[in-house]
Amino acid sequence: MKALIVCVSVSHGNTWKVADAMGRVLDASVVAPEDVDPGELAGYDLVGIGSGIFRMAFHPRLRDFVQGLPRREEERPDAFVFSTSGLPEAPFRPYTRPLVRVLEEKGFPVVGAFSCRAWDTWAPFKPVGGIRKGRPDEDDLAEARLFARGVRARFGSAT
Repeated sequence: MKALIVCVSVSHGNTWKVADAMGRVLDASVVAPEDVDPGELAGYDLVGIGSGIFRMAFHPRLRDFVQGLPRREEERPDAFVFSTSGLPEAPFRPYTRPLVRVLEEKGFPVVGAFSCRAWDTWAPFKPVGGIRKGRPDEDDLAEARLFARGVRARFGSAT
């Protein structure tokens, strides 16, 4: 199985830590959207797409990357999405589903989603030093590795 993880991690490196944990299980490189040619994705079996959550949405660079993927009828790699955030996804404004929908419209079968809490110093939390300091912690990273093992098992090579 050939895998790649596309990640935007800007505030504290939270999302990159999660991407790296998954990447080690999947034997996948972790790259920024600017460092991958969208045409190269066809050469992979699995692509992870993730970022931190900003104003209840994936990072604009990641959304722009996904929006810019060409729509093709040919077979696409499986995909999964992942995120880190200080707060859980709000039912009144989901952020995972819109990204999944765009990936599916582009022809990517989405096989799962992963999210965990992370240190968040967004404006209202900044005066008190943020929330969820110390996250993602080792338990979160263990959950990320477990998620990646489950995704990898779909390809018949669980580790």
